[in-house]
Amino acid sequence: MTVLDIDIGNSFLKWRLVSQTGQSQSGRCLVADYPQVFSGGLLAGVARVRVASVAGGAVNSALQTWVREQLGLEAEFAVTGASALGVTNSYKDPSRMGVDRWLAMVAAYKRQQGACWVVDCGSAVTVEKLSEAGVHLGGYIVPGLPLMARNLLSNTAEIIVDRSVDAFEYTPGTDTSSAVQQGLNWVFRSMAHQLAREVSVPVYVTGGDGELFARLMSEYHGECQYVPELVLDGLAEVLG
Repeated sequence: MTVLDIDIGNSFLKWRLVSQTGQSQSGRCLVADYPQVFSGGLLAGVARVRVASVAGGAVNSALQTWVREQLGLEAEFAVTGASALGVTNSYKDPSRMGVDRWLAMVAAYKRQQGACWVVDCGSAVTVEKLSEAGVHLGGYIVPGLPLMARNLLSNTAEIIVDRSVDAFEYTPGTDTSSAVQQGLNWVFRSMAHQLAREVSVPVYVTGGDGELFARLMSEYHGECQYVPELVLDGLAEVLG
């Protein structure tokens, strides 16, 4: 049996196909592009579809319809719970926590079986603290690099990014474009370094900018691990 696991964020969809033999195939695309990505027989033999989504009702409904029409299956959507696999949620109303945050914590705690921090770097950066006993002790949510850039550029009419900065550069910019980009990079780097200095337990990092965040953290913290499929791992654990 082949299982299709899907993680839908605000902009991107991550997917992973896992066969009965344990072989896997994975990818990432814009949310709107998944019908084209999954064409051409890629999903032949899929017997189950598991989904973690924070994209909202309209996107979820469209995906469910697509799964029914293309595969004759019902997509199984994970929800945030009060507890799962040794992790206890701190929210009085667990449904108010994004399921991606919840699944990342479950997967990280399964790996660590002890105190750890979990960082997901997407449109927003979420940072979660887990105790030795798996209790969620709270967290932080701040804008990620894409969201900070969109907000700054949309709210400041005079700022025009007229060239891209390929390398991760955070020295002071000498024109408006570089000042914007390198200023955002400086904030991102500062977040990573501040967390690295404050924590003494392992940190698991995921998300589109997670590899960069983990690299920056590792400059000051020796137990920082980038796990690109952490949410998908949690999805597989929670839905079984």
